[in-house]
Amino acid sequence: MEILNYLFVYITIWYLGNIIWLIYGFTKVKSFKNENLPSKTKFSIIVPFRNEQENLPKLLSSIEKLNYPNDLFEVILVDDDSDEELRITNYELRIVITPNIRLSNSPKKDAINTAIALAKNEWIITTDADCLVPENWLNAFDDFIQKNNPKMIAAGVFNKATTRFLDAFQQLDFLSLQGTTIGSFGNGQAFMCNGANFCYQKAFFFELNGFDGNDNIASGDDVFLLQKAIQKDKNKVYFLKSDSAIVQTKTESTWKDLFYQRVRWASKTGNYNSLYSKQLGVSVLVMNLFWIFSFGFFLLGIMRLDYFLLLLLSKFFIDFVLLYKTSTFFKTKLSHLIFGSLFYPIFCVSVGIYSFFGSYSWKGRKF
Repeated sequence: MEILNYLFVYITIWYLGNIIWLIYGFTKVKSFKNENLPSKTKFSIIVPFRNEQENLPKLLSSIEKLNYPNDLFEVILVDDDSDEELRITNYELRIVITPNIRLSNSPKKDAINTAIALAKNEWIITTDADCLVPENWLNAFDDFIQKNNPKMIAAGVFNKATTRFLDAFQQLDFLSLQGTTIGSFGNGQAFMCNGANFCYQKAFFFELNGFDGNDNIASGDDVFLLQKAIQKDKNKVYFLKSDSAIVQTKTESTWKDLFYQRVRWASKTGNYNSLYSKQLGVSVLVMNLFWIFSFGFFLLGIMRLDYFLLLLLSKFFIDFVLLYKTSTFFKTKLSHLIFGSLFYPIFCVSVGIYSFFGSYSWKGRKF
């Protein structure tokens, strides 16, 4: 059984190396401060939606409060076969509402393609209907574009937790994903981002042939486009590490909805094109799987106490460092950290295994 103990140590070292590398990358991404340059960039804000009668007006209200000239941006809402017709009134915004033109297996990619065909401005910026944007959102992107001349920009997304464990757990999980995103950008190995806060030149989108090549996958309107951009022109793809650009999204209301959401996200992992992202995903899944097994092995006397504590404490500590750095950037507290860390391996492994074999429901559709 000594071989098993050593195997656990090697897996732990592999995992720790990956997380330490992400922490290092996180520190390499410099924070960006708005310089209040004269507003210049023209944006087309694209919002795909389906049955968002409750959330969409809140998003539009936050967009209406943007500290940015109204004549420099438009809002394109793409209705993906909602059950009820959306009525938009009393907004002093340039708003276009259009039905989604379905051509692929991915409703969201189709919605973005539909909107880009109508977009009048040079820069596309996507967000989700259940989000809220800060008042200097476009100012931050505009300043960054003027200073860095990018072609594509990813930015931060977070969900505000309540006292419920479900919300706190989602926030911890979300912070880990955001930490991974920023860290991979800092290390020059970016492979993921969030379409709720994603910006790119319309001309660059066409240069990449849009979503061609992955439009058979229901999810991934963000990560696959990012990965194509990295392959095409890596030095023009950035992460905007600015608190003025952070978008707030809602937490899922039930464990079932959260599970299906994470399955939807995990289902695209096998189609990532970088070896780094694949080995990172495997290391996380294997580490959490062995973390679960270690409890049973320890109780059965198969695993020594010192190896068990090494596995338990080293994972908790290194995860805490990444979560702490990320939560500091997002100006939020780490709630239910210990219980969340104990439950996370079970959730992670369940999502990972189910994503290979099971179907999921999302927005009233089955995939």
